[in-house]
Amino acid sequence: MNITLSLDDKLVKEVRKIAVERDTTLTGLVRAYLEQVAAEHSSERKRRDLEQLNRTLDRLQTSLDYGKRTWRREDLYDRKSQ
Repeated sequence: MNITLSLDDKLVKEVRKIAVERDTTLTGLVRAYLEQVAAEHSSERKRRDLEQLNRTLDRLQTSLDYGKRTWRREDLYDRKSQ
């Protein structure tokens, strides 16, 4: 996809020099930067999702541990009636 940006001439000249030093183009620098921003955003989102999952699991663990178990496995699978 092509996009149009409005940039200051001085900025463009400066960044083109940087691009030459890095053996790339202005477009290459912009593309690399945007890819980095997208990757960081994705990593941050994954981190937040993992934190939310851990909080949820912590709450579930608390509710699962609530109260004492009043049954035995043997009672649930009583095989005497077979």
